[in-house]
Amino acid sequence: MAEAVALPRTAPGARGAVLQEYGVYLAVAVLVVFNLAFTANFWSAANLRTQLVQAAPVVIVAVGMALVIGTEGIDLSVGAVMALVSALIPLYLGYGVGVAFVVALAAGAVSGLFSGTLVAVLGVQPIVATLALLVGLRGLGLVIAHGQLVDIHDTALLDLGGGAVLGIPVIVWFAAGAAALGGLLVGRTTFGRQLVAIGGNRSAAALAGLPVRRVLITVYVLCGVLAALAGLLATARLRAGDPADTGQLMELSAITAVVVGGTPLTGGRVRVLGTVAGALLMQLVRATLIKHDLPDSTAQMVQAALIVVAVYTARERSTR
Repeated sequence: MAEAVALPRTAPGARGAVLQEYGVYLAVAVLVVFNLAFTANFWSAANLRTQLVQAAPVVIVAVGMALVIGTEGIDLSVGAVMALVSALIPLYLGYGVGVAFVVALAAGAVSGLFSGTLVAVLGVQPIVATLALLVGLRGLGLVIAHGQLVDIHDTALLDLGGGAVLGIPVIVWFAAGAAALGGLLVGRTTFGRQLVAIGGNRSAAALAGLPVRRVLITVYVLCGVLAALAGLLATARLRAGDPADTGQLMELSAITAVVVGGTPLTGGRVRVLGTVAGALLMQLVRATLIKHDLPDSTAQMVQAALIVVAVYTARERSTR
């Protein structure tokens, strides 16, 4: 009697690792193919432009969030930073768009410096430190704007929100630049290696002589600056300063993009390209369902399911 030969199988752990590594790209590809087949005018220049423009602010904020999560932290204040910037910009446009730009980024940097100091120096839990800013900064923005929407007519600023270079929207160029900067920091610099080491084991990193406090503060400052940049661009797109609505739930969108993109909440790893793909995936899910006459609430439920799958896959990988 012939001996049965077992065929090689892919181990469940290996399948999980493949899903963790490439699942977000596969999901984006599947959605693109589906829309090409079943969604009218999906490949039109106008539609592609719309999808990229809507995803761009999330990409910008999510890159900063990925750096923070890579250190085993989190920043819930990014939406509030955007709101504060939206209130500040109309106050300084009279001095020129350059001054308003610098003030906006400085506000984000100061916010990140504050939360980073709380986390790195005083030992406050990141979720607590940034939750306080989430509440306080949006309230400050509303006080500055007196709770009112302020119209903006500065052409130079409006061009940042609605202009294009080489046929590509300016806001998309900013998103690409943020992603390139994040990828460069993580993959090509000593700072990036220190960031990942601290996220993997902060105590061991400190014992090895790494500048833990400096790296943590820098990461939160970068996240704040990128959130401020997104707030400035969102204000330019809206053509008004609106601290009540600007950046609403942006922290959740950014965290979703990071987690779905493969960066674990436990730190020690940062996937910038995966984060960009995660932001595009969330935008494609929402756009696809809406274009097929399903309510936005359905898109939110699908996004929630994707988060659960991503977190579960990351947990399985960590366990292995």
